[in-house]
Amino acid sequence: MEQCKLYSLSTCSHCKACKKFLGDCGVEFEFTDVDLLSDEDRKPVLDEIKNLTSRCAFPTVVIGDKVIVGFKEQEIKEALGVKV
Repeated sequence: MEQCKLYSLSTCSHCKACKKFLGDCGVEFEFTDVDLLSDEDRKPVLDEIKNLTSRCAFPTVVIGDKVIVGFKEQEIKEALGVKV
């Protein structure tokens, strides 16, 4: 299975739903709650997200070389190759 990384906000309902969905799929994933980072640590992460998507929106899911902006279950399942 591809490596999965999630950029999220701790207060975002879509981000929380995405974390739950990935967990329910049995996917091991890293996540970064961007709003909980210090100012110093936040800027490079925001720059990384902007480089991936040309904008800054949450959740942003990176699966291998595929970037999905928003909680799009079907796209995430297809990228992961899982059936739920």
